[in-house]
Amino acid sequence: MEIIYDYPLYRPPSEANSMIFQVTLGCSFNKCSFCNMYRTKEYSERPWDEIKAEIDMVAKFYPDTRRVFLADGDALNLPKDRMIQILQYLYSKFPELERVSCYAMPMNLLKKKDDELEEMRAAGLHMLYVGIESGSDIVLKKVTKGATYRTIVQACQKAKRHGYILSCMVILGLGGKTYTREHIADTARILSETAPDYVGALTLHLEHGIYNEFMTKFGEPFIGLDDMGVLDELERLVANFNPKTRVVFRANHASNVYSIGGTMPDDKDKVLTLVRSLKSHPEMLKPKFLRRF
Repeated sequence: MEIIYDYPLYRPPSEANSMIFQVTLGCSFNKCSFCNMYRTKEYSERPWDEIKAEIDMVAKFYPDTRRVFLADGDALNLPKDRMIQILQYLYSKFPELERVSCYAMPMNLLKKKDDELEEMRAAGLHMLYVGIESGSDIVLKKVTKGATYRTIVQACQKAKRHGYILSCMVILGLGGKTYTREHIADTARILSETAPDYVGALTLHLEHGIYNEFMTKFGEPFIGLDDMGVLDELERLVANFNPKTRVVFRANHASNVYSIGGTMPDDKDKVLTLVRSLKSHPEMLKPKFLRRF
């Protein structure tokens, strides 16, 4: 049995073993200059009949499904009633279901009322993946993120206040050489303030189809970082990341120069020791041709 997906299809690395249902297609914002995930799609919300039919079909073949990821990039943009309808039906069809998750843009989190987030959480939406990318307002504006330090903090705190597991992504190298200081200082600050349950640090990789747009929107010459520059950013990010609660930190995405991870703040010294060792031994880094999204 194979679901007929509307490609391209994306999901977080930690959802590798999850069943994926596309309840929306594309991204309603779709203007981030560093992201070409959904540029070939026009945003739409799939009809309930189509979603229900797919759930029914999958339930026949995989009744023991334990995790579900709701795609595409904007499932939280669905009206609250439709999301709850989907969640309730999923739990009715998969008795062993333990977790449902989706991507969540800061603006979508802020648009949802407190009682709506509360109801969706009660209906079984457990985990939200939020792209922070950077804490620097300068960098966020230059890459047309559509968010600011303040709105990202508000969105993340809102999600945690309502009991969601929060996984956030940041992008090393996003400010280039010009803004590396602000990018890392403010990113460490926003991660410390929000203290997500999980943090994933990726490295900027511009696909050919998005390269020119990124350079144009940046508004000035963009000078990318070499491997040592990326490691230097990672070192400064970890050194200045001081959450008040424990946070699982990973820099093990395919785009990263080396797979690194730990739990902050407990493993900070260990991670810093590894990063500094890598700076002295560049031969240990992954070959560039392996660093792809």
